[in-house]
Amino acid sequence: MTGYLGAGKTSLLNHVLRAPGARIGVVINDFGEINVDAGLVTGQVDEPVSIAGGCVCCLPDDGGLDEALEKLTDPRLALDVIIVEASGLADPVAVSRLIRFSGVERVRPGGVVDVIDAVTHFDVVDTGGAPLARYGAASLIVVNKLDQIPEHARDAELGRIESRIRQRNPDAHVVGAIGARIDPTLLYDVSDSDEASGQLSIRELLVDAHADQHDHVHAASVTATSDGCVEPGALIDLLEDPPAGVYRIKGTVAVRSRERVRRYVVNVVGPSVHVATARPNTRTNTLVAIGTHFDVDDVQIRADAALRPHEGSSSAVGLRRLQRYRRLSF
Repeated sequence: MTGYLGAGKTSLLNHVLRAPGARIGVVINDFGEINVDAGLVTGQVDEPVSIAGGCVCCLPDDGGLDEALEKLTDPRLALDVIIVEASGLADPVAVSRLIRFSGVERVRPGGVVDVIDAVTHFDVVDTGGAPLARYGAASLIVVNKLDQIPEHARDAELGRIESRIRQRNPDAHVVGAIGARIDPTLLYDVSDSDEASGQLSIRELLVDAHADQHDHVHAASVTATSDGCVEPGALIDLLEDPPAGVYRIKGTVAVRSRERVRRYVVNVVGPSVHVATARPNTRTNTLVAIGTHFDVDDVQIRADAALRPHEGSSSAVGLRRLQRYRRLSF
């Protein structure tokens, strides 16, 4: 999670931490001697870890970030997600590279979230010239503080910022926000709160106290299921080119290879595709598409088509495409 000083990173972090349904680890990058950001989130996270002494992007290869990730990926903590909140002075390109090429096992990059101050962005951050390199590193860009812009001008200003982003990154998922309140399902899996006992938890009470539903960016989701084996080529077509508005895709699929059935877990975050071997007891093919402002019917049709049962052996080309992502994933 990156963003220029004062854009609203910590507001976004505190907002998603209040949401029930996930165990979250947090790495907070301190700049200077006083641990201000960690003080805001202490007590809400399972295992906060701080990195002091400068920007994440300036850390040596053998220090700081890998050590924090190693600690938080301990299976005994059973965390669902780790959020790295970088200093406002950190370079998103360098942060993305550090996480993507971390030597820590059990880490799969979940995208780079860049928070933008809609009011000051063109005066302070993007002052002209070539589009910023930071646009290219982000998978999700949250244009924050729209409430500080006159209501009649918000759409135009959001469109102006998005147009600038698109010059560098046509694939970034851009959402406008007030108080950095976005749906946590855009960032990580949240369990169904209906499964709870009916008694509100501390986090749920915080949600009720702090979240204005009219200002909240809500995510939509579509689920497709099927039995049998799928054609990997059709699946990869969807993963490589998701429908407009879809930011995440996750699921499990079965593929027939040389008369043997193999099962895989697939995850898409923005333009990144990750494929891993699934547990053998996974039976039903399932895909869940998550995003904002998309055509639900179109997404459902495409997800159903990707999971259409396929009789016989898979195409050699489709298998090669799938295995390529499997080799590149870690």
